[in-house]
Amino acid sequence: MRTYTFRVVVDAEEDCFRDIEIAQDDTFEILHTAIVEAFKFRGDQMASFYMSNDEWEKGEEIALMDMGMGRAMTDTLLSEMVNQPNQKILYVYDFLKMWIFYVELVKVNEDSNTADLPFILLAIGTPPNEDDKEMPDLLEGVDLSSGVDDFKDWDDDLDDFDDDFGGFENIDDLDI
Repeated sequence: MRTYTFRVVVDAEEDCFRDIEIAQDDTFEILHTAIVEAFKFRGDQMASFYMSNDEWEKGEEIALMDMGMGRAMTDTLLSEMVNQPNQKILYVYDFLKMWIFYVELVKVNEDSNTADLPFILLAIGTPPNEDDKEMPDLLEGVDLSSGVDDFKDWDDDLDDFDDDFGGFENIDDLDI
């Protein structure tokens, strides 16, 4: 049986990675589960794989759930998307906390004897605690005070609503 060996590196302060051997005809969902288990995460968050290039840029998405707009992990075989050593894939787990894993195909095994796949071949470092990562501040550096005056003007316009539309106070006063 032909298998792939992926090196999976988590983006964390401490160096931590896992080498996972998996059958080439397994789905991305099986790889997702293997990564979650290898890093001792709960697996209760949304996740996606993104095919990548040598600069680790996001490419085509393979989503955990079928959203009807692309590929889903359950329907996509590894062999459909991965075919050469050093191929890179980004794996994003928990879109609020943004756990990022760098996944690289390090070896194609032509005839593997490993019967129980997927299998962790190498584990280096202690996995981070899934709950320790804080959500990024998406508003960091954004000046929120600039829109206050605009809102005040809009609120003043709303006060004039009754006068502009014939003075009705509720829907029952409309002549429909």
